[in-house]
Amino acid sequence: MVKKPTVQIRPTKIEDLSQVKKWLLDKDVLKGFPMMNKREVEDAIRYWHQYVEQKMSLTAIYKKKLVGCANLYIPPIEKLKHQSLFVIVVDKPFRGLGVGTVLLKALEKLAKESFKVEILHLEVYENNRAINLYERLGFRRYGSHPAYLKEADGLQYDKILMQKSLISEGIT
Repeated sequence: MVKKPTVQIRPTKIEDLSQVKKWLLDKDVLKGFPMMNKREVEDAIRYWHQYVEQKMSLTAIYKKKLVGCANLYIPPIEKLKHQSLFVIVVDKPFRGLGVGTVLLKALEKLAKESFKVEILHLEVYENNRAINLYERLGFRRYGSHPAYLKEADGLQYDKILMQKSLISEGIT
């Protein structure tokens, strides 16, 4: 049995984004995101920067090494602030070891306690291993967009929509 690492969670720092950018530029990691090239990743990092400044982003640390990062996308529109989309990325060597679980539970707590988010939702592409994590943590599928993502090689993937109520159960 593989020993699960002890992961610490802290607010994301601007300097963490250079590591997030490296992760997103990995061609295997990019398969789980809509960005296709360096310019699009750099645009995504600029947006992520705004969420770091708004304290909507968390970083996972293991033995002083950044191993994951996640952030909330809480809309600035009053009627929509009760819900939030999120994004999460975990360094490849640490996937399947519980880092994503710890990070996502901390993000749920941040969403509920600091921002009064009632519904957390995500968009994930079919065949993404993280779907099992999301389902195990209580996220349920509520729809899909067929052939939503089209890779450079022409392969298309459905986007699966999932959500979880944060008010129907206690977040610890």
